[in-house]
Amino acid sequence: MGLRRILIANRGEIALRVIRACRELGLETVQVHSSADADSLPVRMADSSIEIGAPQAAESYLKGGAIIEAAKRMGADAVHPGYGFLSENAAFSDACAAAGIAFIGPKGSVIEMMGDKAVARGLAKQAGVPVTPGSEGPVKNVDEAATVAREIGFPLLIKASAGGGGRGMRVVHEEAKLRESLESASREAEAAFGDGGVYIEKYMSAVRHVEVQIFGDGKKTLHFGERDCSTQRRHQKLVEESPSPALTAELRNKMTTAACALGDRVGYEGAGTVEFIVDAATQEFYFIEMNTRIQVEHPVTEMMTGIDLVKRQILHAGGEAPELRQDEITFRGHALECRINAEDPNKGFFPKPGRIETFTMPAGPGVRVDTHVYPGYMLPPYYDSLLAKVITHGADRSEAIARMRRALGEMKVDGVPTTIGFHQRLLDDPAFLEGRVHTRFIREEMYAGHPMQNML
Repeated sequence: MGLRRILIANRGEIALRVIRACRELGLETVQVHSSADADSLPVRMADSSIEIGAPQAAESYLKGGAIIEAAKRMGADAVHPGYGFLSENAAFSDACAAAGIAFIGPKGSVIEMMGDKAVARGLAKQAGVPVTPGSEGPVKNVDEAATVAREIGFPLLIKASAGGGGRGMRVVHEEAKLRESLESASREAEAAFGDGGVYIEKYMSAVRHVEVQIFGDGKKTLHFGERDCSTQRRHQKLVEESPSPALTAELRNKMTTAACALGDRVGYEGAGTVEFIVDAATQEFYFIEMNTRIQVEHPVTEMMTGIDLVKRQILHAGGEAPELRQDEITFRGHALECRINAEDPNKGFFPKPGRIETFTMPAGPGVRVDTHVYPGYMLPPYYDSLLAKVITHGADRSEAIARMRRALGEMKVDGVPTTIGFHQRLLDDPAFLEGRVHTRFIREEMYAGHPMQNML
């Protein structure tokens, strides 16, 4: 079939990442943008661009109809949604297909199935993938929630059925707090995702968060290894690495096999991730959710395998992806990614937009930087605070960390506060250096006793 012109329905560094992949494939690019992003680097670098609305995402990047009309007007035969915004919107995927435009991602039916966390849990169980004890689906009321809670015991975790990223999520330690937590989680889920459904699962503290990168062709699912995303705050990832320091070879094989089994169960197409929590002490793992899109941290996997996942997404959508066997995917060394945000670590990581006065990026052996920022760029207040992703690769974990230290030392950003200093402190922490981190490590250990502890 083949593709000729790709419309990029996103912004920031992922938009630029897709533009570069298209350029290497000899494809034309169309960059959509809000009025606030008219002078962005993706707009400057794309072959053409089109404005689709006001600065607020709801008036631009989330307007599927406007994006499809833009694709028709510009003669695009495919849409790449990146991550976030409409990347996991089943209706948008279906609308693209109905308009005769290839959606570079899974079919809407698969997005819908895996986007409902309760349905995804059921499908995971059918595929033989371990899931945490909890409700079979969204709980209908507080009485049903209380029944489930008594069965699995406290503490428990309330989670939004339709979303992620910590929104619509509550940890409940006692039954007296169940009703209040259930109602507030449901309200937050309704506001964030338009769906107030929540389900319940057993809460496990001090676990690892490990995700498996998969790629499917609708018939067979391959895995591209795992990424450890345990270093996070308030369920937001800060550092990702591969391979995970916590996995034995046996556990890694079980997890990757389980991830592929789930992909096969739903006939998955394109790039996606299957996320797990891992009890490092017992070597038990449990399914959390599946993300039906490219991930922020995909460069970690690309550094480990030498395979361009974004180009493979595009080629698959055009029916031109080269055949690949699992034994042809090999892994080399160790890779890390640090997310550099325009946030003040000394003030609760509060985002702060503004004009970037100085922007000097690191380079040298084993260093990659994905960014959309340039000196003089005005970081708008309407979107996320990500400035750059710094990725390093080394022969082993020690070399990857040493290269990350060097890279962060070379990086200079003036005009807004950044998380560079936080990452430098993290890379000197003995527990991190020994690989002894967990999802509550920053809050409970790194910032233990700090005035900001309760904000993390």
